[in-house]
Amino acid sequence: MLDINKIRADFPILNRKVNGHPLVYFDNAATSQKPRQVIDKITEYYTQYNANIHRGVHALSQEATDLFEEAREKVRAFFNIPETKQTLFTSGNTHSINAVASGAHVFVKEGDEVIVSAVEHHSNIVPWQMLCERVGATLKVIPVLDNGELDMDAFAKILNSKTAFVVVNHISNALGVQNPIEEIIEKAHEHKALVLIDGAQSCGHMKVDVLALDADFYTMAGHKMCGPTGIGILYGKEELLDRLPPYQGGGEMIDQVTFEHTTYAGLPHKFEAGTPNIAGGIALGAAVDYLESVGMENIAAYEDELLKYGTQKIKEIDGAVIYGDVDKKAAVISFNVGNIHPYDLGTIVDKLGIAVRTGHHCAQPVMDRYQIPGTIRASFAFYNTKEEIDVMVQALQRAVIMLS
Repeated sequence: MLDINKIRADFPILNRKVNGHPLVYFDNAATSQKPRQVIDKITEYYTQYNANIHRGVHALSQEATDLFEEAREKVRAFFNIPETKQTLFTSGNTHSINAVASGAHVFVKEGDEVIVSAVEHHSNIVPWQMLCERVGATLKVIPVLDNGELDMDAFAKILNSKTAFVVVNHISNALGVQNPIEEIIEKAHEHKALVLIDGAQSCGHMKVDVLALDADFYTMAGHKMCGPTGIGILYGKEELLDRLPPYQGGGEMIDQVTFEHTTYAGLPHKFEAGTPNIAGGIALGAAVDYLESVGMENIAAYEDELLKYGTQKIKEIDGAVIYGDVDKKAAVISFNVGNIHPYDLGTIVDKLGIAVRTGHHCAQPVMDRYQIPGTIRASFAFYNTKEEIDVMVQALQRAVIMLS
């Protein structure tokens, strides 16, 4: 069992008030809050050893470089990435996906097909549309069932010898449904297709072992796992990263540069052009330390407890409809109440100090599938409590009365 009071004491923002009410933060699918251990690490970098990395012989540069690379190794071990050079720092999950999609013309040719799911975030749709437009490939979509699960029978039917890439999120940000990525990866590989898994919603909530999953590429968002914004991770199999051309050109990612020809550095630097988010990388290492100190198994079990409790309580609201109400899901509840617009409900509960997300959650095709303008999304983290869920439900019931 987790000592929730001790954990909450590590998160300074949880002490503040919003509109005169104690903050109830249920927007964790958008970004997680940061423990003091992570915040202090950022301050420490800028006050003790702020310098550019990999390039200087002076003490500050060497200290910063060592800490940055130590953080990379922490991330590698956390996700069971085979080698440190396969652990690439990016500016975030969107950057990681674009880094693959922009160079995927070496894997996808004219007439090929790229498969995405109907529950993808826009950042895992648009880059692949752009790729298909560039190379003359076709984008195919795995449909979603009424309960929010992917139609795996339909997936099996659209897989064929033309399938070059399959792209799907581990957990839907809009619905919280956990997709059967093990089955998806296995079936895709049977057709010799490559697979990219968007792990933005899984990386801070469950134990992820990229080696066991056998995904060809896996992306993570640092700010959704108690780390800072502006830092992400891209994992790829070494032979594929070697074939993939760099996403950006500049300093750090080169071997030799002349006006006639340029050769690129080896992994991971080939994909890390320019000065990276040094403080962010080091602080992400601190976030990994923090998550490991709590225990990912403990986090997953507790958040599942919050999910079950929150689902039960929201169902008690007259007229509430939950989208993606399935057994295998993350601690995300996406719902509406009657004909009330989600924006209106979200605005009122904000006045009572409760932060939930409203809208289409950058997953507009999901909302089109259910023929709704959007949902209210309450997403929990291991520093949340059942008492906070009670406060939210009471606020929602009050708002429903006001808007009915």
